[in-house]
Amino acid sequence: MLVHSIKVRPFEKEDRQAVRNICFMTGYMGEPADIYWSDIESFADMWCGYYTDMEPESCFVAEIDGEVVGYSLGCFDSKNAWNPAMIGMKHAFNRGLMFTKGTGPAMWRTLSDVLSDLISKRRLPQKPFLDPRWPSHMHIDILEQGRRMGMGRELVESIKQRFISLGSPGLHLETVLENQNAVKFFRSVGFKDYGEPLELPGIRAKDGSRLHGHVMVMDLK
Repeated sequence: MLVHSIKVRPFEKEDRQAVRNICFMTGYMGEPADIYWSDIESFADMWCGYYTDMEPESCFVAEIDGEVVGYSLGCFDSKNAWNPAMIGMKHAFNRGLMFTKGTGPAMWRTLSDVLSDLISKRRLPQKPFLDPRWPSHMHIDILEQGRRMGMGRELVESIKQRFISLGSPGLHLETVLENQNAVKFFRSVGFKDYGEPLELPGIRAKDGSRLHGHVMVMDLK
């Protein structure tokens, strides 16, 4: 039987590109993001740029035989994190992504959803979650070949212990409610559901229906 060397360790600057690639390759509920967004640089900037570039000390990676196959990225104080929507708009204006085949439809659909929700439901898009009870947050992604090997739990535990040592009272994450494998995993490691899921603008399920953002929280004290 083939035995693999599995390791979870702190992020190093040399891991940056691997993390960005994994972010893109798992960006649609564990599948590649190119189902709705084809530009890897803007996608990685939106969803992992802050962590690797501004708070690398709160990041961890998982390796199989020396190859990085997963990560957990953390932010101690969520008020400091970049807003992904603002990063996306910066790329849109600087690089014309609203008029590019692989990104434009998603951006126009997002705008349409925001306007529709505002008119029909009188609701603005959900703001980034900020609550002093759970001020820290995290992201976790693992490539298919690294799943079901215990890495996920170890990556979550690494982030958890990092923020406990810094005195954070609580940790949260935002996921997609329809990604039930992820929701079940987060519940199994101690996260609890919080609030009502809200429709996400722009992104769609494979059947065309809208997906829902879902907040989960964990007390650290």
